[in-house]
Amino acid sequence: MKVLLLEDDALLNEIIEEFLISLNYNVVSIYNGQEALERIYEESFQLLILDVNVPSLNGFDLLKSLKRNKIDIPSIFITSLHTDKDLEEGFNSGADDYIKKPFQLSELKLRINNIKRLRNIDTSGIIQLNESISYNYDIKSLDINENSFTLSKIESKVLEFFIKNKSKALSIEEISLNNWVYDEMPTATTIRTYIKNLRKMLGKDTIITIKGIGYKLNC
Repeated sequence: MKVLLLEDDALLNEIIEEFLISLNYNVVSIYNGQEALERIYEESFQLLILDVNVPSLNGFDLLKSLKRNKIDIPSIFITSLHTDKDLEEGFNSGADDYIKKPFQLSELKLRINNIKRLRNIDTSGIIQLNESISYNYDIKSLDINENSFTLSKIESKVLEFFIKNKSKALSIEEISLNNWVYDEMPTATTIRTYIKNLRKMLGKDTIITIKGIGYKLNC
């Protein structure tokens, strides 16, 4: 799992980075908000760990900017801001969690694991979509009744994003922005083609069209 760490305190940044690396995470450490925002648009991250009071662009405004642009990356604020108002602003910005400094690294690990569980991040193994359909994350295959289908790279990314956001209507733009960096992003037509392919395998009623919005996994 690739993590962006935004923390301007050099010592704390190093401590957290070393801890995350020990947990086998790929960590990109940033010290100011504007650079963090640019890196998020250049690279693909599965988790953001954000301090709030950092140079150039604070953590709250950074996350609000991402949400306005329909980029939904699981995020945790780590901050010395302790008031109820700060907590409210943090969650209103779109954060999944909020940790008050000082904190134990073991607490950070627990919070990350909880987000991974809730958001289906770094999932491995087999997930049962319904009584007749299962998906294998490790080998990117669908088992439907007695038939098995191996998915392409784009098909698996699209399906996994639907699974991660089960019961939520997703636009083509959201699927693109949350799975690819700009220089490798497939066209809207390409993504629609792969959704069409998934429907052929899953059944047309499994991915339904929500008029004016996009598509929704319905199983």
